[in-house]
Amino acid sequence: MRRKIPSSTSLQAFDAAARHGNFARAAEELSLTEGAISRQIARLESLLNCKLFDRTGSRVKLNPAGARYARHVHETLARLERDTQYIMGLPEGGKSLDIAVLPTFSSRWLIPRLKGFMSLHPEITLNIAASTDPFILTGSGFDAVVHFEHPAWAGMRVQFLFQETLVPVCHPSLLSQGDMFQQLNALPRIHRRQNPEAWHLYAREKGISLDNPGQGVRYDLHEMAIAAVMAAQGVALVPRMYVENELKHGLLVSPWPESATLSKRFCLIKPTETGMNNATVEDFERWLLAEIAPHPDALAKAP
Repeated sequence: MRRKIPSSTSLQAFDAAARHGNFARAAEELSLTEGAISRQIARLESLLNCKLFDRTGSRVKLNPAGARYARHVHETLARLERDTQYIMGLPEGGKSLDIAVLPTFSSRWLIPRLKGFMSLHPEITLNIAASTDPFILTGSGFDAVVHFEHPAWAGMRVQFLFQETLVPVCHPSLLSQGDMFQQLNALPRIHRRQNPEAWHLYAREKGISLDNPGQGVRYDLHEMAIAAVMAAQGVALVPRMYVENELKHGLLVSPWPESATLSKRFCLIKPTETGMNNATVEDFERWLLAEIAPHPDALAKAP
């Protein structure tokens, strides 16, 4: 049975008319005549057996059905354009890999190391998208995900990568000689919104007293918390692996022990079914594991 899919010309005419609320301006955008826009809209309405615009003289306005359809059409055309430009940008005979990654891991650890992957696999175009929350991988458009363990990945192939551990860090200008835990208590605390109990749990684990451990500003990402720490705004619990360079060069300091319990297991999540990109995902996985292996103290710990 033939699919009932409107022509791209009709959809583009409808999208332009819906955005402008005017056939003449839609015609100008698409370099068509106003009559051509009107005919394309009429064909679309005939196919749908549904009016999309309310017409009053020369004026047109989307009706409720038209407004709903316009949102879907606009999203579909935008996605189709992105996918088309993406394919056009691939080198001839090249491969591509779409990976979803936690934002701070991407900017602080993965991207700075990607030159090595590109040198090893120049034929692979690696596209990275930020993903804060777990999601259903099947049908998402991603070939794999680098994320922490979560029930959302049930049924997927999961490769353990490393154990993320948190450590308190601050700008060196905020500290003086004296008891470090007393100074920790006095410093403004920076929280990650998704882990509001972190300071309370850290204090309990270390057997120290923190006045009002829940007080302080909250940020969505570790990247934001690190930026605040770099600006000498307080102390934050962040993964050591994200600030190794700053600690090494004295830009940040951490005179306190890292947490033994505030940690998450990071994994590479792959679909259960093997697809066209399976070999490319395996290339990325081998490279990723090789990058992690030389840094056992900062990253990989036995699962």
